[in-house]
Amino acid sequence: MVDHEDVDITIGDELLEVRHHLHAHPELGFRERDTSAYLTRWLSEHGVEILDNPVSSGVLALIHGAHPGPHIALRADIDALPITEQTGQADSSRNDGVMHGCGHDIHMTGLLAAAQWLAGHRDAVHGDITLVFQPSEETGEGAQALVDAGVLDGIDAIIGTHNNPDYEPGQIAVGVEPMMAGCVKFSVTLHAQGTHAGYPDRGTGPLEALASMILATQTIVSRNETPFHPLVVSVTAVRGGDVWNVIPAEAGFMGTVRYFYPEDGAMAERRFREIVAGTASSYGITADVDWNDFAIPLVSDAALVKAVMQDVPGYATLAAIRPSMAGEDFCEYASRTRLLFAFIGSNGRPGYHGLHSPRFVALDDAIAPTARFYAHAALRVLDELGR
Repeated sequence: MVDHEDVDITIGDELLEVRHHLHAHPELGFRERDTSAYLTRWLSEHGVEILDNPVSSGVLALIHGAHPGPHIALRADIDALPITEQTGQADSSRNDGVMHGCGHDIHMTGLLAAAQWLAGHRDAVHGDITLVFQPSEETGEGAQALVDAGVLDGIDAIIGTHNNPDYEPGQIAVGVEPMMAGCVKFSVTLHAQGTHAGYPDRGTGPLEALASMILATQTIVSRNETPFHPLVVSVTAVRGGDVWNVIPAEAGFMGTVRYFYPEDGAMAERRFREIVAGTASSYGITADVDWNDFAIPLVSDAALVKAVMQDVPGYATLAAIRPSMAGEDFCEYASRTRLLFAFIGSNGRPGYHGLHSPRFVALDDAIAPTARFYAHAALRVLDELGR
């Protein structure tokens, strides 16, 4: 096992150009074909073996260590968001209505830099490393697609990162606490008897029931959850009617639940369904609930965290985890292997804009810490698993 001082990764003009190219040419989930081609070309030119990819976009590659050992994976997500960029930067998106507003260009560039170093130092690698440039994280579908395709079969652990503008470049947060929330997408459709607005007694309109349901769901947290457990229930969209003199026969609403503890997610679903069913019954209508619990809370493997944390102070500032209510489909890999995840500081300046903002800026200074974490963590995890 090499010491952390031996992992010397710097980000020169070539990799800065890569980052700016990727930022300027964002693509949405499962449409990242130009991005995938660009990554494939770059990896091939730098001596990294490209693997067959069973899904429609993304890139898989392999670094064979000079010594036998476990098989791990390093993951970077590659998709962008349907946002019109408003940063005014020189590398602003050239693709109208699409932006790397979550910093996935930092993740890709950091993993490329780590891959270049690892491929050039195979004598330090005791095992094999699969590079996973994953499509469609923002839709919550990309990781599951790779799991379903068998890409994680035989992988002993997978390592991921996410840039975080709440931290400054050079800060890395890794630990055993929940890092990112479990994420539910819910939608409710109410079915009633529509009628003329002048004769409301002749129908069972859904709008009053809809309003009552929305208000009642906001008591799920305040009246059922301890204040020491973060839990969010947010209604984000409402629909119902489009004519001024007609009470509609159908209405609905949708939103999200975010949680860090599985029992809280289960409680939220139970109470939500009870509120919807009870309210619908009291108004004489029916209601359908679609509850899509598509991301579990993201928690790193405790043994891997312990192994990796000892190295971080040698190349970065180890920061405390600030849990995020955002979801991350990296958690889907937990069904096949052990997880290790880190937040990498990407801004932290006064007045910075957060993830998914059209004015979000991830600083170039975040690339090197990302690359160093990937490389250090890969070597340390291989060492830990190989004992």
